[in-house]
Amino acid sequence: MDELRSEKVEVLIVGGGPVGLAASIELSRYGISSLLVERHPGTSLFPKARLVSTRTMEILRAWGLQEEVERAGMPREDVLAVGVGTSLSADDYLRKAAAIAEDAAQSPTYTYLCSQDILEVIMRRLAESAGDVRFGTTMTDLCVDRDGVEAVVESGGAATRVSARYLIAADGSRSGIRERLGIAVEGPPPLGHMVSIMFDADFDFLPPGRRAALSFVRSTPGGAIEAVDNRRRWIMQTGYDPAKGGSADDFTEEYCLAAVRSAIGIPDHPVHIVGVMPWLQQAVVAAEFARDPVYLVGDAAHVATPQGGFGMNCGIQDAHNLAWKLAAVLRGTAGPELLATYAVERRPVAARTVDESLVNAMITFRMMAGLLSMHEAIEQQAGRRGSEGLVLGFHYESAAVVPDGTPEPAPADPYRTYVATARPGHRAPHVWVSPGVSTLDLLGPSFTLLTAPGSGWARAAAEVAVVEIDSTEWAEEYGVGAAGAVLVRPDGHVGWRTQNADFAELEKALSVILARS
Repeated sequence: MDELRSEKVEVLIVGGGPVGLAASIELSRYGISSLLVERHPGTSLFPKARLVSTRTMEILRAWGLQEEVERAGMPREDVLAVGVGTSLSADDYLRKAAAIAEDAAQSPTYTYLCSQDILEVIMRRLAESAGDVRFGTTMTDLCVDRDGVEAVVESGGAATRVSARYLIAADGSRSGIRERLGIAVEGPPPLGHMVSIMFDADFDFLPPGRRAALSFVRSTPGGAIEAVDNRRRWIMQTGYDPAKGGSADDFTEEYCLAAVRSAIGIPDHPVHIVGVMPWLQQAVVAAEFARDPVYLVGDAAHVATPQGGFGMNCGIQDAHNLAWKLAAVLRGTAGPELLATYAVERRPVAARTVDESLVNAMITFRMMAGLLSMHEAIEQQAGRRGSEGLVLGFHYESAAVVPDGTPEPAPADPYRTYVATARPGHRAPHVWVSPGVSTLDLLGPSFTLLTAPGSGWARAAAEVAVVEIDSTEWAEEYGVGAAGAVLVRPDGHVGWRTQNADFAELEKALSVILARS
């Protein structure tokens, strides 16, 4: 390989989906050099995911992308609803909307629907503006040792040797990097052989009470109808059983047209099939998330069922958790032991997320099998659409968190209900501090110390950004008095909290969080 052109970067990212792009964006925010390689020539042509969770919307807001995503997506009030029925036109069709008013107060933004093919274009544009992103480029060889990785990447017939200190594997559910490392996945056998049928059709004949982001239909074959642009573009998700002789080859244009029309409930409705994509429904978690210097993120680390829309979001939050830790170690402000907290923090969150997606899938399976009435199905499906407890209420317990001895919230429904808390390990709560400005908007790509005016922390804290907030609501929500302070990590999670103006404790807390010997 001596004749190959050589390049050196701090981090090599393999995979250019939303999770790999998130890793590139985050590393650029910290000034870390990275190279992202993606074997496909462009971003996804198929909207594999649509739901952008509240937490992911908060991250997009921090990147300055919230408004662009909202312009490109589908209005919340129109599509955050779920429906069930024998078909979209059947008399037994029932619809229930999401509790937007109930959940919206928990964040400066809220869950949105923006199909992955559109979201990736937006994210790619930002990633390319600050980092090295190469589509149509395949990693063909990889050598790993304790000092880093050496890979060969090929594009247009030309090969390059890339040396990097760390590698982020964002190469999907069939991750070749995970397989190369011999890391197993844990979970049940595949839940089903699925096919997504993207089609163009006019749904204007449906009254507002029959328009939903997601409708489960017990037609022949049964499946789900999802809005892609809520105008002309839709997806039907259905499946086949190989044990009964079924195959992806069965999904000819004629078969797909019949399946879609059955789901709509009008045998001759004009429909144009745009594309067909087979996929495997799984609920698995990698046994290991890291073998230094290689770190698994997104579907390479965990694969959720699509019910709930958790997969892409959980992966973006993997990248959000990992990037600041890589940056701190690479810049010498943290000890290498900090990187061990990536798997410690993210794997339990991913495992719970995958389990909850499996619960959602079981509801759908029971409905399709006729084990639930339509009224039972809509109540159970709608009851699982709201998941703020899961997507905002997760917390970390690791060496990168300094506990303060307070108990964690214990809502009756931890999946549905989010309870705001600034207890160390939890996401810093949202509080409006001025018109249009949230506490989350005060957090940058660094450690931030939130405190009240006159507490003295601004003079004592040299290593972190200090933000003074003159707000009784903030003090109550964050659980601190006039002398206290809350240290928020670069990923927006609280690392330490104190009630006292003991300035020396801040340096001790940073040393613990950053694994400084």
